[in-house]
Amino acid sequence: MKIILTQEVSGLGAPGDIVEVKNGYGRNYLLPQGFAIAWTKGAEKQVTVIKRARGAREIRDLDHANEVKAQLEGLKVNLKVRAGDGGRLFGSVTPAEIVDAVKTASGPVLDRRRLEVPGHIKSTGTYPVKIKLHPEVTASFNLNVVQG
Repeated sequence: MKIILTQEVSGLGAPGDIVEVKNGYGRNYLLPQGFAIAWTKGAEKQVTVIKRARGAREIRDLDHANEVKAQLEGLKVNLKVRAGDGGRLFGSVTPAEIVDAVKTASGPVLDRRRLEVPGHIKSTGTYPVKIKLHPEVTASFNLNVVQG
């Protein structure tokens, strides 16, 4: 079955890629979840639009990825959250909140889907966060979750 990915699927491809998958995987998982659309000639024309949008937010090359890595690793990222007694949060910290905190700390605009958070953040403290900027470059920074 030929499909066009609309989101990044690990081990399969990036948005806009045309891939061949088994019928059941495409029909039962990728299409209902919205990760892909069925391949047609008209849909293939939409691939150019998807790839253009991806190119706008993607890290340009290895040098640019290293610049962003240096900028991230020298950054103090604080995230103020609502918490109860003992530092326990009301809910948990999401990748979208982490990306907003990096942007607030004068950091670069990041893609939340590339963040690697160690488990669920459900209490105040300092947590290591990794982000895959490029296939060869992974940056890490500390996220300080404070009650606020």
